[in-house]
Amino acid sequence: MKGHEIVEKNIGLMTILMVVAISFGGLVEIVPQFFLKETTEPIEGLKPLNAVQLEGRDIYIREGCHVCHTQMVRPLRAEVERYGHYSVAGESVYEHPFLWGSKRTGPDLARVGGRYSDEWHKVHLYNPRIVVPESIMPAYPHLYDNKLDGKHTAAKMRALAKVGVPYTEEDIAGAEKAVKGVTEMDALVAYLQNLGVLLKEKR
Repeated sequence: MKGHEIVEKNIGLMTILMVVAISFGGLVEIVPQFFLKETTEPIEGLKPLNAVQLEGRDIYIREGCHVCHTQMVRPLRAEVERYGHYSVAGESVYEHPFLWGSKRTGPDLARVGGRYSDEWHKVHLYNPRIVVPESIMPAYPHLYDNKLDGKHTAAKMRALAKVGVPYTEEDIAGAEKAVKGVTEMDALVAYLQNLGVLLKEKR
């Protein structure tokens, strides 16, 4: 009996060999990424989020913004023409967790920083239909009323520093003061205005 016939007639052996083959292929594709400079080192000019932006990112996650908006411009002509420079891994080395995603109910936000004014964002978040009548995005008026106290911001920074985000002791020490009294709306807008500004495509 030939080898392939033995495998074809033994479902258990075939399953094991399939798992081995897929695992090997996965390792070949994934492991090298951990050693490539372009995927492990930050792009030029990248800085960790400041205290207000960091809190804004947490609000972004809390409110589920990442469920409908990706932050990953794929290297396809249509996407680059619409959103700007395609996303690169070096932009996200300080992101924990990263928010690339694949589900777009709303537009990608990877390059939204600086595209609109702070006031536009605030009006849009207060009631999206004011600026985009056909929008199905929920309104977030409560972000104007909620204020941050900064009690946990320093702890968040310390945790991120342990996984490689280069926060200094000065950053951590001043975190609570920088955040205290800031509205959630202002923090979220500060985060949005920081997205993708280093690799915006020159037009």
